[in-house]
Amino acid sequence: MRDFSSEYQSKKTTAAELAARVGDNWLIAMDAAASQTPAIMAAIEARARSGGLSGVRVQSLLDVYPMGMFADNSLFGRMTSVSWFTGGGARKAVNGGYGDVIPTYYRDLPGHIRRGYEYDAFCVSVSPMDKHGYFSLATTSSYSPAVIEKAKRIFLEVNDRQPRAVCGAQVHISQVAGLVEVSQKLPVLPPVKIDPVSETIGNLIAERIGDGACIQLGIGAIPEAVGAALKSKHDLGIHTELFTDSMVELIECGAVNNSKKTIHRGQSVTTFAFGSQRIYDFIDDNPAMLIMPVEYVNDPAVIAQNDNVVSINSALEVDLWGQVCAESVGTRHVSGTGGQVDYVRGACQSRGGKSFIAFTSTAKDGAISKIKSILTPGAVVSTSKNDVDYIVTEYGVAHLRGRSLSERARSLIAIAHPNFRDELTFEAKKRGILI
Repeated sequence: MRDFSSEYQSKKTTAAELAARVGDNWLIAMDAAASQTPAIMAAIEARARSGGLSGVRVQSLLDVYPMGMFADNSLFGRMTSVSWFTGGGARKAVNGGYGDVIPTYYRDLPGHIRRGYEYDAFCVSVSPMDKHGYFSLATTSSYSPAVIEKAKRIFLEVNDRQPRAVCGAQVHISQVAGLVEVSQKLPVLPPVKIDPVSETIGNLIAERIGDGACIQLGIGAIPEAVGAALKSKHDLGIHTELFTDSMVELIECGAVNNSKKTIHRGQSVTTFAFGSQRIYDFIDDNPAMLIMPVEYVNDPAVIAQNDNVVSINSALEVDLWGQVCAESVGTRHVSGTGGQVDYVRGACQSRGGKSFIAFTSTAKDGAISKIKSILTPGAVVSTSKNDVDYIVTEYGVAHLRGRSLSERARSLIAIAHPNFRDELTFEAKKRGILI
């Protein structure tokens, strides 16, 4: 068997040396969450901050590390973030006018990348090399394979804390231009406390999920509450954009065994994972975890091949037509479309499938209703009125798909907070919606 250790050693270097290779006006890519490379980025930022670089753009998705380009507007023009889906740091940069965002469906990213971009470098955090010369891209497949095809150089952070995903994206040492070794704890989400309102919403959704369903969940108190309420179910499956802690819990308690899935039976399918260390430990060397590119995982036609798909997503506000805003508060940017629409459509096309948009009925300690007569001016519509299926608050479940505008309005007003129902009814009557 060929020994790849000498090639590995020849490409091993420091983050500062890799940063020294970066030129002006480079386009650099990273993928999502724990696959990002904080050591390499910090070294590039140091060069940019000292005046050694200009015009560098860094594309990424769901930032989880506190990188300087997100927080320091003095780097704008020298090193600028461009996000496919913003996290906290990139969100601040976009709203501050020194970061950019690309509107898209998550599933379309690989196609955009293959058709429209040439990358000077792809930076990615990987697990240690195996005996065959391969590095696992660990928690994330997402759009990484597409970037690997289009990148002139691949720079690795080889992190011995990264899990080895045996059924996930790989990169070979022969493809690598340079690598640095780190031993850094992976970013984790703090534990979510399930409050009584989220628990109520979780129970309302779980009541409508039968044994053998194939689920998609997101991050937050409501998805965690749904997960907790599903522990008594049997033969559940997982086909999801994001693999979460609640899913590990469901697998380990026996509620999920993936035995009823139509495709990838016996395996949990995701495109990336993020949460606690428990998730990363679960992924490591686990052949039941299938981490695949997003153009496949989030394709509604693929999602719908499983029967009884249930998708659960969130919203910032919904109007009486059923238009779902999950991306902005008025004109203030919050996130992106991600895979919400893909899973709404995939679930609705699945035999026996259901899609839920779930959220608490109010914001700002009850001062604002999230169910509105019209969306806040400037609000971005994430899921259209034609796609929406079920809307859920702590006051109940409104089934909108296939219903008239008048029926939708009545159902939504009935699950709004009681303090706002009269106002919503008045507005609906004034607009001639309630007939």
